[in-house]
Amino acid sequence: MATVREIYQYLDEMAPFSIQMDFDNAGFLVGRGNRAVSKILVSLDITEEVVEEACELGAELIVAHHPVIFHPARSMTDGDPVGRILLSLVENRIAAICAHTNLDAVCGGVNDALAARLGLEQVEQLQPEGLDASGRPYGIGRVGNAAGVPKYTPAFAAFVKEALGANGVRYVDARRPVRRVAVGGGACADLMDQALAMGCDTFVTSDVKYNGFLDAKALGLNLIDAGHYPTENVVCPILAKWLENGFPKTEICLTNRHKEAFSYG
Repeated sequence: MATVREIYQYLDEMAPFSIQMDFDNAGFLVGRGNRAVSKILVSLDITEEVVEEACELGAELIVAHHPVIFHPARSMTDGDPVGRILLSLVENRIAAICAHTNLDAVCGGVNDALAARLGLEQVEQLQPEGLDASGRPYGIGRVGNAAGVPKYTPAFAAFVKEALGANGVRYVDARRPVRRVAVGGGACADLMDQALAMGCDTFVTSDVKYNGFLDAKALGLNLIDAGHYPTENVVCPILAKWLENGFPKTEICLTNRHKEAFSYG
């Protein structure tokens, strides 16, 4: 069987942890590197419910997108949610590897998965960052051409909601037909200027603040906030496929417990 360390090294080849952003804490975060792994659970986040699911499945490792430890931990007790998650991981000997902004930026990661789910064509990087140690280009966001007959924002927003399985979307309609679309999984509204510079009429992202919608309206940019979970959870099947290809003798499971955190009234 593969070990946690071997799985981490494989993921480091696919989405190098060295390219993560300075604020990030992606990597091998919990567990023993020599732990043998027969089953992996893949999830966007590591919550108490996801750890419980891993226990029931007999998974020795959880591979997630969002870091289970993001801010420096001053304690690890059952008095707070993060402490309970970490205690449960340790007590049940479950390791955790989290690929975050490195997975956002790498070719084939979050943003390529989002562009593919929305059917974008001739996809290119929105904000190129550079080359990784193997000479592969990486960067946040993607830009592509919308397939088919151009839609206007209300119809395209409805398509985005359905394609991503979102509970709802928020949008600004700049009354421009949707032809060239920028996408940024997670909170990428600060890339609106780049999207416009690349000739985009539409931007799909999440976590947009009120002023972001005002700016989009003033700039004449269709802006769709489809939610953090829907715009990033598209990468989980990709992660699972990577792991299946790299470790064919290891059982790979996608979480059934972790869902969108909120609903619209």
